[in-house]
Amino acid sequence: MDPGSTASPLQCTAGFPSKNRVAILAELDKEKRKLLLQNQSSTNNPGASIALARPNMNKDFRDHSEQQHIAAQQKAALQHAHAHSSGYFITQDSAFGNLILPVIPRLEAE
Repeated sequence: MDPGSTASPLQCTAGFPSKNRVAILAELDKEKRKLLLQNQSSTNNPGASIALARPNMNKDFRDHSEQQHIAAQQKAALQHAHAHSSGYFITQDSAFGNLILPVIPRLEAE
């Protein structure tokens, strides 16, 4: 930086992250185009459809093993909650990833 420059050192370093971001975005765009080209070539190649059918079986197996793992985690969490709490809990799928949910009784209005 020359003495006649009015830019502060902070302003010079502030531009660096934006250049870095541009480089990262360019690299991501390049990868995206590469993947799109690979996807197009695999759909044009009839032999590729056979290879694409296999991962679904692996996915089903993985989903099943994940469900078993979650069921084991739910059972352990439920046992722990019942042992250490006076409340009542149930296992239920939760949009927030909770393995167990507390049951809260409804009281009639007096």
